[in-house]
Amino acid sequence: MAKYSLTTLALVILFCLSVAAATRTKLYSSVSAHDGASALAPNADDGICKSMIEPQGYVCQEHQVTTKDGYVLSIQRMPVGRSGKKADKPPVLLQHGVFVDGAVWAVNPPDEALAFILADNGYDVWISNTRGTTYSRGHTSLSPSDSAYWDWTWDELAAYDLPATFQYVHDQTGQKLHYVGHSLGTLIAFAAFSQGQLLNMLRSAALLSPIAHLNQITSPLTKGAAKSFIAEDLYWLGLHEFVPGGKAASKLVQDVCEKTNINCSNLIDAFTGPNCCVNASSMNSFYQNEPQSTSTKNMIHLSQMVRTGNVSMYDYGNEDANMEHYRQPTPPLYNLASIPNDLPLFLAYGGQDSLSDVNDVNVLLGNLKEHEGDKLVLVYKDDYAHADFVFGVNANQVVYDPLMAFFKLN
Repeated sequence: MAKYSLTTLALVILFCLSVAAATRTKLYSSVSAHDGASALAPNADDGICKSMIEPQGYVCQEHQVTTKDGYVLSIQRMPVGRSGKKADKPPVLLQHGVFVDGAVWAVNPPDEALAFILADNGYDVWISNTRGTTYSRGHTSLSPSDSAYWDWTWDELAAYDLPATFQYVHDQTGQKLHYVGHSLGTLIAFAAFSQGQLLNMLRSAALLSPIAHLNQITSPLTKGAAKSFIAEDLYWLGLHEFVPGGKAASKLVQDVCEKTNINCSNLIDAFTGPNCCVNASSMNSFYQNEPQSTSTKNMIHLSQMVRTGNVSMYDYGNEDANMEHYRQPTPPLYNLASIPNDLPLFLAYGGQDSLSDVNDVNVLLGNLKEHEGDKLVLVYKDDYAHADFVFGVNANQVVYDPLMAFFKLN
């Protein structure tokens, strides 16, 4: 790799990604060979409904819910399909992953994007947006400029964001709901389910690119960053908001990629694996809104998982601090084997995914080995990587059709 070590590259890249603020740029020049209808990009002033969903001819409502720890979250509802027919099937909650928001479910054209497909098939669609993203930056007492605002990890997403959103949808509809999570949206669901949360409001869960055990990921940038403790360094430098975007960062990454053997013509593939089927036109629109902020503490937590392979709560780094928070010297594990064996689960994963690696998914399936056979549906796509499950031009046929067939049974 010439004179640059992987560790040095990851440190330089992620440091600058974190300190560079706000101006989003299109670093990603060659997303895939697939092209399609022009997609829409969210407008920070308008909200997801007005900028992404209504222009496609769909009714959309903006909602808000406040978590028990004070974060004000944005939720979008699509109560009818494009034909105007009111939903006659149960509610479905769509939960995005890290570095993105709920707009990802509506970036592709209506015949490819899951939010539109579900609405047109009679489901009452709800789209969540986790704390810290563009439309969920409110708080009852804190500002995003306060370091305390960013004092959370995915533990809090599982303990506060997901329950608040579930409860709100359940209360508004009076029905149990189906859940669809992608990437980090699967991890927080596993954590909540393993602790017996949400089950009384849940019909079934569809988990795309499932994330649990992470120590076998093959993404060199992600793995190198985790093993170099980069997120920890950023945190102790006082950078509590992790902002993966900005002109300076884009220029730096371009320069680094030109001097190394890392193929960064499509940076999303460098992080997530060689996506086979994403819609290039949609991805150009996607980059106008993404990536989104998360907390640096959350990145530390994910890095801990990469290093250890454990699905556990945040490790405060020493026994005394862990005792203060957990009354035990090490962080508690999430026991995924305790997820009820009769909970209907749909897991879809890909052979090219460098974040939800097949070997790590197999460890997860080992945790679920006692699950009732007719309650666990697996879909494996050998050519799919991480982003294909949300942006794939053929995901409607190979993932979403089986997903809706699963919903009908539950």
